[in-house]
Amino acid sequence: MQQQAADVLLATQTALSQASALAVQYSFSVLGAVILLVLGWALAGFTSRWAYEGLSRVRGIDETLARFFTNVLRYALLILVFITVLGQFGVQTASIIAALGAAGLAIGLALQGTLQNIAAGIMLLILRPFRVGEYIETSSVAGTVREIGLFATELRTADGLYRLAPNSTLWNTPITNFSREATRRNELKIKVENDIDQAMETLMGLAKADTRVLTSPEPSVFIDSLGDGPIFVTLRYWAKTGDWWAVSRDMTKRVKLAFDENNPTEVPASNAAPAKTSNGRAAAEKPALSRQ
Repeated sequence: MQQQAADVLLATQTALSQASALAVQYSFSVLGAVILLVLGWALAGFTSRWAYEGLSRVRGIDETLARFFTNVLRYALLILVFITVLGQFGVQTASIIAALGAAGLAIGLALQGTLQNIAAGIMLLILRPFRVGEYIETSSVAGTVREIGLFATELRTADGLYRLAPNSTLWNTPITNFSREATRRNELKIKVENDIDQAMETLMGLAKADTRVLTSPEPSVFIDSLGDGPIFVTLRYWAKTGDWWAVSRDMTKRVKLAFDENNPTEVPASNAAPAKTSNGRAAAEKPALSRQ
């Protein structure tokens, strides 16, 4: 009986000794894990803020793009800290990394279309084929850019409608930017039946009389076509992009009135006819374009 009591006492002492050793061991592990978490969290925050400030000073880097990269950096550091903390408790981190890689691959395959939009949004923000406030046109959409996001771009159409275009559709198609260049050319072609020299002189006079028509490059008038049929004379001039629409309409009216005064003359549409918007209306129906 005494021997059994001694054995129980010895086993109890051994268990308490082992528990004490484990408690000491894991207390240091827990303390180290807490320190790693605090330091890692602070380091991730400091690094992301530093990266954001650095990217913000780089010319051409959009704020949306800077925030995206800094958030990716921050969460990558936090994941690294979390894996390191698990290693403190003897967890095999290699298997965790492999599992995260497999999960990332599965998520990437499931969100393939979304990731394409993100990649296209990053390229649009880096290369800047258009900016907020500019009027653009593609094969499928046209309008004034309101916001460029990582997933989609918001536009306002010429007739005041809201349009959301996925970035992948904008990146994979040619884009015409009506607002990017400071100047824009226009042409007016008319049919001349009588005095060609007088018609050319009249057209040049009308162009030079309008102060919105640029003197450099100078306006030009030339015979566009010859043949058995009617002769066509073309007026070519340049104007500021913001004035282009108003000048083209005013010039068409003045040319028509000037030639009708002496001899009724047909004035066909301009060769540089504005492209069509998504709803079939001419792009000329949009408000005057401004260069950002």
